[in-house]
Amino acid sequence: MRLAAGITGRVLATASVLAMVMAGTGPVAWGQSSSSIEPQIAESVSAVVNDDIISSYDLVQRMKLLILTSGLQPSQENIPQIQQEALRSLVEERLQIQELKRVEKENKTSIIATDKELDEQIADIVQNEYKVTPEQFYAQLQQQNVGRQTYRDQVRAEMSWQQYMHGRYGSRLRIGEDQIKATMQRMTEAAAKPQYEVSEIYIDAGRVGGLQIAVQGAQQLIDQMKQGAPFPAVARQFSASATAASGGDAGWISPGEMPAQVDAVLADLRPGQLSPPIPTDEGVYIIYLRDKRAGGGSSLVTLKQAAVIVPAEADEAAVAAAGRALEQVRALSPTCSDLEAKAATVSGVLAGDLGEAEVSGLAPGFAEAAASTPDNTLSASPIRTQGGVHLVMVCGRRNSGGPNLTSKQVENRLYGQQLTLIAKRVMRDLRTTATIEVR
Repeated sequence: MRLAAGITGRVLATASVLAMVMAGTGPVAWGQSSSSIEPQIAESVSAVVNDDIISSYDLVQRMKLLILTSGLQPSQENIPQIQQEALRSLVEERLQIQELKRVEKENKTSIIATDKELDEQIADIVQNEYKVTPEQFYAQLQQQNVGRQTYRDQVRAEMSWQQYMHGRYGSRLRIGEDQIKATMQRMTEAAAKPQYEVSEIYIDAGRVGGLQIAVQGAQQLIDQMKQGAPFPAVARQFSASATAASGGDAGWISPGEMPAQVDAVLADLRPGQLSPPIPTDEGVYIIYLRDKRAGGGSSLVTLKQAAVIVPAEADEAAVAAAGRALEQVRALSPTCSDLEAKAATVSGVLAGDLGEAEVSGLAPGFAEAAASTPDNTLSASPIRTQGGVHLVMVCGRRNSGGPNLTSKQVENRLYGQQLTLIAKRVMRDLRTTATIEVR
């Protein structure tokens, strides 16, 4: 198997040509025409996978599709990385389709997705991700000089391989009760620890040619995301994690569920922040922290408020008038479902959501009101702030540990993890036994 050296060596000999192909296009936004990325080079052979040819046309088409669907902006710096990822994806898809055809022939069965199944899958994908119909999606591809077959081939390989993995190996997996109980026990213990809602991108060092290359590639992706490339789109195209299919969404995690290097970075991130590249033993993570919550002992409340804007320098008469307006709202007996509507009937009063917060983290006055006020009731006393006079209403309470997963949900999570490991081993074996030549 001669892929790794070829990707980082011989195939990059065409990077300068492809850089000229992409040069001058500027940011390529979805739906924005950019015909200047049409290749101006003669078609040739980029790679051979067990006698199956990947042409330079195939490679450039996949590169353009990757750029468009990930939101990346092509540049001299990231074109080699885009080219490498496009070629790796094409090689893996060729190996997958070849294996599926072999199994179909041996077992006289159908595995590869039919056109009808493919159409249904694509309709779901483009509706959920791009909010368009398939024909609108294909029209956008055509504007960018990307053939619809390029996208259809990618989706067909992906969905066919996933179905095959589930069918052949998923039925053999057995998740024992002891595994489920042990996992649930760890989750119970972790509920007292900080928890993080994260999205992830994982760059497999073995797949890209080494840890240093993985770090460099991760940094380029981070730079692109800081310039506006959507994290979910980049994760779908570049992440080697099983979460790639869901845009990198790893959900809520606790310390110990990810490598120690990731835990150390998570502790210092704030919600909305993107991590730097995080090297681990076998690859590099990029983490986007979506939310963060304290241990299970903290109390969270969902609040609404009715308020009157009163500047800090206003006199006592203005404050008193604001208090009387708020009392008029109280007299209407509002609840969480109709506070805004009833407050709107009183001149000068504004009402709306304050969101969810830990009681201990609220400002003075708000914290006391949240702790002492019955749910669905306005607080007893007005709260004076620099910006106005407020009454708050508690519309929900919960422990910050969040809802516990059921045993069935834990079983499904363990099943997915084990199936992912099996799929990685199968692909590794296919690559090892294949004859792959990069030209």
